Amino acid sequence: MGKTVLIVEDEQNIVDILSFNLSREGYDTLEAYDGPTGLQLALEQNPDLILLDLMLPGMNGFDVCAKIRETGNAIPILMLTAREEEEDKVLGLELGADDYITKPFSMRELLARVKANIRRVGMVPLAGGSIAAPVQDGRRVSIDEERATVYKDGSPMDLTQREYDLIRYLAAQPGKVFSREALMEHVWKGEGCVGDVRAVDVAVRRLREKLEDDPANPQFIKTKRGMGYYFGE
Repeated sequence: MGKTVLIVEDEQNIVDILSFNLSREGYDTLEAYDGPTGLQLALEQNPDLILLDLMLPGMNGFDVCAKIRETGNAIPILMLTAREEEEDKVLGLELGADDYITKPFSMRELLARVKANIRRVGMVPLAGGSIAAPVQDGRRVSIDEERATVYKDGSPMDLTQREYDLIRYLAAQPGKVFSREALMEHVWKGEGCVGDVRAVDVAVRRLREKLEDDPANPQFIKTKRGMGYYFGE
């Protein structure tokens, strides 16, 4: 069965170009020209990826992204925008976007990003088994690679694919400090926000908000000042 991409964009010519090129690559497409319709299709049709413009009538892309994530849906979201302000980029990532591309963009680059994000979600772990975090004050975090699921206190956590990839990589080598650049290289693998190490900080912050009892005093995803992040032993 082909993968489906939901295009949420209010400019007809951009929708037509995206739909045509995605179809040529074998993707099925859904189209929405305003925020509320895009949100409805995202939740009802469960596409494999969403191309989401920021400037939309009815509801902007930030709000659409936030509402999708509030439901626990981890569909990859690639934000499209003509604005280049760093604040917009960081806000989109904080709200749960997986990637970000600024108009005008090359179709080749966009298709590569679409393919990379869909492939990342569908990846089968190379090794089975689980990685268990140390017990701290009665708490325990474990990662079941066969199910691609992180558990805390025995309960499965609702993580995006990027968040899962991040904790899985850190937990594989507990105690080892990784710089933001190293995490960008090994977890992001050069895809998406290339060279923007702030994306790592945003992902860590979001992960801590879900994982830690007190995100301001993390016990699992720790910071080594001036060096990077590590999984606490």
